[in-house]
Amino acid sequence: MNSSNDLEKNRELEKANRILQKKLDRCESDRKQLEMDIAAKEFLLKQVISELQCSQQDLARRSEELQITLQNLQNMQAQMLQSEKMSALGQIVAGVAHEINNPVNFIHGNIKHLEEYNENMVSLLELYGRHFPNVPTEIQVLKDDIDLEFIKADFLKVLESMIIGSERIREIVVSLRNFSRLDEAEFKLVNIHEGIDSTLLILQHRLQATLKRPEILVFKDYGNLPNIECYASQLNQVFMNILANAIDALEEKTFKKTIAKITIRTSVINSNWIEIVIADNGVGIPKSIQTEIFNPFFTTKSVGKGTGMGLAISYQIICEKHNGKLDCFSSIAQGTEFNIKIPIEQPRLN
Repeated sequence: MNSSNDLEKNRELEKANRILQKKLDRCESDRKQLEMDIAAKEFLLKQVISELQCSQQDLARRSEELQITLQNLQNMQAQMLQSEKMSALGQIVAGVAHEINNPVNFIHGNIKHLEEYNENMVSLLELYGRHFPNVPTEIQVLKDDIDLEFIKADFLKVLESMIIGSERIREIVVSLRNFSRLDEAEFKLVNIHEGIDSTLLILQHRLQATLKRPEILVFKDYGNLPNIECYASQLNQVFMNILANAIDALEEKTFKKTIAKITIRTSVINSNWIEIVIADNGVGIPKSIQTEIFNPFFTTKSVGKGTGMGLAISYQIICEKHNGKLDCFSSIAQGTEFNIKIPIEQPRLN
């Protein structure tokens, strides 16, 4: 009996041993295959590394060529962007001004009629009151509910607010038209102060106080300037770029005891030139990068906030389009000053 049991156990052990042997064989096969795969991948990796090392010199040479090409493309793109941007901006601003102007004129023109109608109705109500002092209870209750005396007094205030609001919108429309100046593609005699004031009005919302800084105060010291020959819309774009940069610089500074301010001064120099100085008391520009601020695509602003084109375009407009000069003077924590000089009359070609 015991012999039979031992025989059965031996068979089971032999079977288990065979199963284990097969598993070991499979594991060994898998191990060899894995080693082959690793060897193949190592070979491929070494081959790739070798190819990358061989291509470094070629990439360095091509990188230098691409850098030169990129610089040329940037300069070309700056000119194209300036042209397209001014055209698109002018069309949008002029279109908005036109669309706003019609309904505003309609509202403004009808306010006068409202004043007249109000006077007539008030006169009629007062006349009724004198001739029929004892009105029915229902009418008296309604008068008390609507507070007729308050309405009569407040209606004039509402009309006055509407007049002020419509006049304000009309001023904005005029400023938008002055800023865009689509009809002035060539050199024309222009009042510089109108262009600056129009730009300030468009940027008015950015001058208001925020949670991070106080209201930005603008101090204007305008000299007695003659009308100058210029591309009006392009010059307005320069004012927009420089003033917007000044506001950005003021938003980066913490104001405690001092005020946030922009100062604009204009004057005639040497009888043949005008000078426009736009200064702020913002964070300032490090001296190490002041020579680069007019380069296309150079910016110190965070991604998405600045393109690096504003000052580059402004430099091109002043120096190349108007034969003028644009300089920047800045000190850290003290502020920045942009100095624009433009001839009163542009040189004539013989």
